[in-house]
Amino acid sequence: MSIMHGAAVRRAVKVVLLVLMALYSVAHVQTSVAHEIQPAVVEIEVASNGALKIKARLNLEAFLADIGADHADTDDAPTAALYDALRQMEPEALARRATAATGVLTGAITLRIDDMAVPLEIANVDIPAVGDPSTARQSSISLKSVAPAGAEALVWEASGRFGVTALRVRRGGEDRPYYGALIDANASSNPVSLDIAAEQTLTDIVVRYVVSGFDHIVPKGLDHILFVIGIFLLSPRLRPLLIQISSFTIAHSITLALGALGILSVPGAIVEPLIAASIVFIALENLMTNRLHTWRPIIIFAFGLLHGLGFASVLGEFGMPTGDFIAALLAFNVGVELGQLTVIAVCYLTVGFFFGSKPWYRRFIVAPASIAIAAIAIFWVLDRTGVLVV
Repeated sequence: MSIMHGAAVRRAVKVVLLVLMALYSVAHVQTSVAHEIQPAVVEIEVASNGALKIKARLNLEAFLADIGADHADTDDAPTAALYDALRQMEPEALARRATAATGVLTGAITLRIDDMAVPLEIANVDIPAVGDPSTARQSSISLKSVAPAGAEALVWEASGRFGVTALRVRRGGEDRPYYGALIDANASSNPVSLDIAAEQTLTDIVVRYVVSGFDHIVPKGLDHILFVIGIFLLSPRLRPLLIQISSFTIAHSITLALGALGILSVPGAIVEPLIAASIVFIALENLMTNRLHTWRPIIIFAFGLLHGLGFASVLGEFGMPTGDFIAALLAFNVGVELGQLTVIAVCYLTVGFFFGSKPWYRRFIVAPASIAIAAIAIFWVLDRTGVLVV
């Protein structure tokens, strides 16, 4: 491939990606926001007398239409028409539907106290007005229960119908949670202490947020993993890798902090397709060159800003401890970095160390891997923008 031809191909790739991004932002932002399923946010307040107040903020229409975690977009569900009809209901009418489905609501949730399920009673249902049809409304359901005297720990479980849950547990009279986690559908939280006199140590906070940050990369962050692998594949040499990783780290640390502080907020319906597009770009450029050109760290920095917004959305979902905000933020970022370094280490120890210096390395490893990564990421771009319905 001549230098001129390679430059032309690179320009074409950039144009294609820019067109994809433009088409997305013009035609699909509002639709995606309206039909994207967000995690439910559940806050449990533990009073000194054992009373438990549970407030769940969720897409009630998706729940009533039985559109669970197996559908990233409500349009993909067989009950999409019912969901759209429920979204048009006035609050009073939807509240009546929710009240009639009380058994379904409480049946989708299990709150265990010391391994025993406790009864849940719905205290209130608060549904906002229909409002902007381009944005899915978030309703609030208040429940109550009581922990038996001497109870030590609670465990939250929710069915696939309830979906992913951002769980926060706090003491009565306090604003900040002393426990926060993102719980997958059909999964249980770790046991959460009910000893409200016990203060959580700084070490507890740091360990939990480091683990959460790492977990968001390995194993849950497949898109971030593919981006890091794409960075690794450019060249097996250390210097290009360090420059790229440093650029990515600085960038995502900036937007992670801004997002966690509430200074910068961009809907996931915008961020997620652009993250996928960034993976396409990196993978295709790997096919064009094995040199670290000046623009690549700059582009990676820009893409790192996008990935940081993705990290911030996860961090914001399960809450930040007010008193130890900085420690939790730094710990989460450290966990993210450890996850990325783990991906790099695995790539190097399994591929780079043994084959990086081979004359066929690019032809038989870099090229096929980059093509596979690009194909997956292109699918994500189309899927996340609503162009592709699967």
